[in-house]
Amino acid sequence: MPSQKLSLQQKLLQKLSPQQIQVIKLLEIPTIQLEQRIKKEIEENPVLELIDDEPIDHSEDTDSNDSDEFSLEDYMDEDDIPSYKLNANNYSKDDKQVDIPFSTGTSFYESLTEQLGLTELTDQQKMLAQYIIGNIDEDGYLRRDLMSISDDLAFTLNMNVSERELVEILEVIQDFDPAGVGARTLQECLLLQIQRKKGNDSTCLASRILQHSFDEFTKKHYDKIIHKYEVTEEELKEALNEILKLNPKPGGSMNNPHNRSNQVIVPDFTLDNVDGELILSLNQRNVPDLRMNNSYLDMLKGYSSNRKSASKNQKEAVQFVKQKLDSAKWFIDAIKQRQQTLLLTMSEIIEFQKEYFKEGDETKLRPMILKDIADRTELDISTISRVSNSKYIQTHFGIYPLKYFFSEGMQKDTGEEVSTREIKKILEECIEKEDKRKPLTDDRLAKILKEKSYPIARRTVAKYREQLGIPVARLRKEL
Repeated sequence: MPSQKLSLQQKLLQKLSPQQIQVIKLLEIPTIQLEQRIKKEIEENPVLELIDDEPIDHSEDTDSNDSDEFSLEDYMDEDDIPSYKLNANNYSKDDKQVDIPFSTGTSFYESLTEQLGLTELTDQQKMLAQYIIGNIDEDGYLRRDLMSISDDLAFTLNMNVSERELVEILEVIQDFDPAGVGARTLQECLLLQIQRKKGNDSTCLASRILQHSFDEFTKKHYDKIIHKYEVTEEELKEALNEILKLNPKPGGSMNNPHNRSNQVIVPDFTLDNVDGELILSLNQRNVPDLRMNNSYLDMLKGYSSNRKSASKNQKEAVQFVKQKLDSAKWFIDAIKQRQQTLLLTMSEIIEFQKEYFKEGDETKLRPMILKDIADRTELDISTISRVSNSKYIQTHFGIYPLKYFFSEGMQKDTGEEVSTREIKKILEECIEKEDKRKPLTDDRLAKILKEKSYPIARRTVAKYREQLGIPVARLRKEL
């Protein structure tokens, strides 16, 4: 049996202190969340207070017997009081607490349920229709096949319903508003909408195209459609205009705008161009200034002078106050360090991209990565990443996230290094100016960029085009 031994060992480890962790967390959050974080800290730490608050008046005689001011001794000598003695029931039976409701309108599913109540279906059919409505997504489509719904009804509600019965109920739902609701495919959704329109020549041709030539329509093979239906190009153009007026997501038209969660962007920096000079400022509009309450500092001074005569309760209370004072000091220092780091990093970004920030021309945006700014600020790359994450700057040409200014680079034929964002801008301009009857292919775009001294392969052009959200040449074709 091996013998057990005790030994001493020295290790050198790197660990983050609580103060460093606090600075890192404050550095990551944007201004709109910083305000909430400061309010939370003020609620948890009584030592912290806002500078805008009125100072506490200590001129009154605190030794007076008539003074009703709450003191620390009262708190420490106070016995536990049962809660029933602190409860008050001073309300009359006639007092009514009325909550004012907030009207958000009728939702998409509520609208379908209301229309279901106006149909002449049996109770069982209405139950099945309600189940089908529950499977319709927010866009208005029924993504699940009816056979799966039939199996669910058999297992959950013990109802043996055939697929044919569900089709009949679905046809009733497809007559509801908005037009196209309950469709299982995009083709069915557009057909349901076009069938409700008045039957003129262009509408009839549009219905035939959607029903019998949907594949050619999606692939924009207009020559095949013209040859198949023996129509002129002008007639086809009118029919396509009818189709383009339809809503591919009918459920979205019924969504209440009050129920949508809009993202609010509060810029962390403000950049002004005054007579050609760039002036950077940190947005502190909603961030309050903090200070420590002097009464707690006086409490510690009084304890230090009467330390020997202090009771046990007083020592515990003063220890609690000391912890809160240290926490408040760390928090205020962390806020100041956050401001300094943000300003330093953003100043170096502006200095690096000075030509771009003067005019806002994307072609003057230099290639820049996190390491470039880390070297200029002598900060770690992770710190630059935290600063640029979820932060925005307001300039004289718009509001941009800080990550927008970071991009990779490549060399032109002349040896000059340019940003990939500049290449994307030129690529986008070429596509905007192209002949929509004969859109430029990726090969042709690669040749055009090569003529402009940008040696880019076709697959790279395709990658940049997809990043810009631009479809292939075949899908950009127009009559």
